[in-house]
Amino acid sequence: MKKLFSLLAFMVLTAFVVVPSAAQVRITGRGPGRCITVNGRPMIMLAGELSNSAATCKADIDSVLPRMSREGLNTVLVPAQWDLTEPTEGRFDFSLIDETINVARQNNLKVVFLWFGAWKNSMSCYAPLWLKKDTRRFPRAVTAAGKPLEIASAFSANVLDADRKAFTTLLRHIADVDGKEHTVVMMQVENEIGMLESARDHSPMAEKAFAQGEWRKWLDKLNVDKADQRFVDEAFQAYYYARYVEQMAVAGKKILDIPFYVNAAMNSRGRKPGEYPSAGPLAHLFPIWKAVAPHIDLCAPDIYDTGYKGWTAQYVTADNTLFIPESRMCVNSGVRGLYTFGEHNAIGFGPFAIDEAPASLTKNVTKAYGLMGSLFRYIQANASKNLTSWGLLFAQDDKERVIVDGDNVLTCRHYFTLPWDPRATDGSTWPEGGAYVLRIAPDEYLIAGSGVVVVFQTKEEWQQAESIKTGEDGFALAGQSGPKSSADKRFKGHRLGIGYVDEVKIDDNGYIEYVRRENGDQDHQGRHARIAVGDYKILHVKLYHY
Repeated sequence: MKKLFSLLAFMVLTAFVVVPSAAQVRITGRGPGRCITVNGRPMIMLAGELSNSAATCKADIDSVLPRMSREGLNTVLVPAQWDLTEPTEGRFDFSLIDETINVARQNNLKVVFLWFGAWKNSMSCYAPLWLKKDTRRFPRAVTAAGKPLEIASAFSANVLDADRKAFTTLLRHIADVDGKEHTVVMMQVENEIGMLESARDHSPMAEKAFAQGEWRKWLDKLNVDKADQRFVDEAFQAYYYARYVEQMAVAGKKILDIPFYVNAAMNSRGRKPGEYPSAGPLAHLFPIWKAVAPHIDLCAPDIYDTGYKGWTAQYVTADNTLFIPESRMCVNSGVRGLYTFGEHNAIGFGPFAIDEAPASLTKNVTKAYGLMGSLFRYIQANASKNLTSWGLLFAQDDKERVIVDGDNVLTCRHYFTLPWDPRATDGSTWPEGGAYVLRIAPDEYLIAGSGVVVVFQTKEEWQQAESIKTGEDGFALAGQSGPKSSADKRFKGHRLGIGYVDEVKIDDNGYIEYVRRENGDQDHQGRHARIAVGDYKILHVKLYHY
């Protein structure tokens, strides 16, 4: 009888224990093969983030997600909003979550849910009303002047407990309905965490923690201006934000063991902490965030300002894989995506509010994603090869990059550096040009992109190159045929020639398929490989030495 009672008790207890599924979603690979693996199948996230209200009713979900699939996305980033999942404390409604998963699955889309919990863009605007109203139980952050903010305090155990309960209940539901299919491949914990109006919280609980000084040991490890109190305050706040998020992630991964990440609003335009969302997972705070929140798989930048290449570079470190969940949706989004994958081996890229963008913008993303999907098939089919990739991204004031690849030098430029497109010189604003460059064998490259031109030289040739002015026909101006012959200026060594430039496509099995040859006017009779602005194609370039 005693044994029977023990067995029954064990069965009752284990009925409420969630055993996480085997790790079926992981960030894997290196170099061009960096990706996420879902149920043994590698993928990169050719993504788009939906606008904040796009998944707040079933009709919108049913309309938007199929359209995203038709536009070439394989992943959608979708808000999961606390106020809609727990409108009454302790009572949960996952109907919108289920609709998102089901419609995504029907349209061969993967989903990244964005937990709009205690904070969204710093504020607690998606916290449920029952939490917002009860400020005694769920206290607010406070400025130094004593002004309460629409920001739940990260120092409140009650806020954390309520947030964590809602988050883990959501994850338990996802595990129940999606534990085998893994339509949901990543989770974002909160959204653009950070303090505004003040660099840190000055509530009584925060002041007590500040005085205790546990966080101060991190100051010496940070590249911050310690003479500016705002940056000291930011380090303090970052420590406690990271601690909060870590507790969310630890609890969450016990239920659904998939990659978790946090995103950051950039500290741009000369702003100081509190002017931008202070203490979020910013690059200068990585030592804190990486050490204090180890269950967060990566920190991701949301990039809306100029200087795209500089922002991405800050987030590529030995312990941080690049993922761009939000980027300004614009005419340049397509080439920025190609650059991000090629240069940084990112696992995903997503323009924001892609569901609201006009076709004039989304078409560039669709074309770029088509190229990137093709390249990824080739990379996976040739995983045993020594593949190396680079990314190109050019603008009017940043129009050239030189890539040294062993003895080969690739001088890459914006397409409008060529003389024959009138938009290059008529005062038009140059759209960005960009490409993914993949070395597939010695003296053999794939170039996938738009608005670029690439010249191939040996190191010897490049070092001896002379600048020659050309006319609108691409030929040298009179008197510009090159340096006058002399003993000390005689050419030494050998040159790199173009055997052929072919436009190609990649089939479903990752094999290169010939489309057409471009050895004539299209490559200026063997002088370069180029893709015009507005065209999106893959070129296969084979070189030879002479």
